[in-house]
Amino acid sequence: MQGENVWDNLGVSRETLGLLRDFSEQLEKWSRSINLIAPSTVSDLWHRHILDSAQLAMFAPEGMTCWCDLGSGGGLPGIVLSIIFRSRDGLSFTLIESDKRKAAFLKIMIARYGLHARVFDARIEDVPPVRCDVISARALAPLVELLPLIRRHLRQDGVAILPKGRGYDSEVETARKRWHFDLEERESVVDDDSKLLIIRHIEQRDETK
Repeated sequence: MQGENVWDNLGVSRETLGLLRDFSEQLEKWSRSINLIAPSTVSDLWHRHILDSAQLAMFAPEGMTCWCDLGSGGGLPGIVLSIIFRSRDGLSFTLIESDKRKAAFLKIMIARYGLHARVFDARIEDVPPVRCDVISARALAPLVELLPLIRRHLRQDGVAILPKGRGYDSEVETARKRWHFDLEERESVVDDDSKLLIIRHIEQRDETK
C-alpha cells in the first residue's frame, strides 16, 4: 500500500487531516524548545512521523475501548492516533511520558483538539496497570525490554502494535529467549526496511527449565 493511501484506507476526513496538519505544525514549533523530534527529520515530518504513526490505526481491533501509548514523547503515535479516532465512541487513550516538559506538551495538544485522552507523567513501570486493549510504543526500547512493560499494561487478550526499523529480527530473536509471544509481521508503508510487529499472548519463559 502506498503511504498516502493510508488516509483513504482509514476513511480519514478532511477535518481530521486538517487537525493532523495543525499538529505537525505544533510539533515543529515546539521542537525548537523541547526535543520532540530529531532536527534532521523536520523537513520530512509528515511522512517520517505523522504517516508513520497513523499506519498503526490500520491494525486496530474492533471493539477496543482503551489504547495505551508507552513513552509517548511528542505524541507519536499517541496524539496522532487520538486525533484519527477522536470520534470513536467509547474509546479513550492513555499516554505515558516521564519527561515533564513533553508530558505538558501532550496535555496542551489534548486540550487543543478536544481529545479523549489522559497523560501520566511518570515512569511506565510506576503507573498502575491500565489494562488496555491495545499498546503502542515507537522508538522507545529494544523488544526484550518493552515486553515486560507491555505485559504490565495490556489486557490478557490485548494486542501490542510496535513499529520497528532495521534490525528488528535480531530484537525478536533476543526477546524469544526470555519471552513467549505470538508474532505477526506487517510491512511499513513508510520505510521498506521497517516492520510493524503485532504481538499477542506475552508470557515470560520459565527460566528453571
